[in-house]
Amino acid sequence: MSIIVAGKLTIKSNFRDEFIEKSRQAILLARNDDACEDFSVSPDPVDLNRVNIFEKWKTRQALDAFRKSGPENDMFSLVESFDVREYDIST
Repeated sequence: MSIIVAGKLTIKSNFRDEFIEKSRQAILLARNDDACEDFSVSPDPVDLNRVNIFEKWKTRQALDAFRKSGPENDMFSLVESFDVREYDIST
């Protein structure tokens, strides 16, 4: 089984690059985790205020543990709205 986290964030105007930069530490930590198969935070090529999120984790426990231990910063103060969902995938 895998857990997929995917969706979009709408970032406050002119803060998308700052949000991406503040995401770097979380991306690096996740990608160094053996239970993380993929982790991406990327700017949308069309909408200047949109960021796309994609994560793939081996287990729910691994995802939950990462969320509890992830880096602390104020990056979510830059988010205007979000539509991110989790999907349990049986392989």
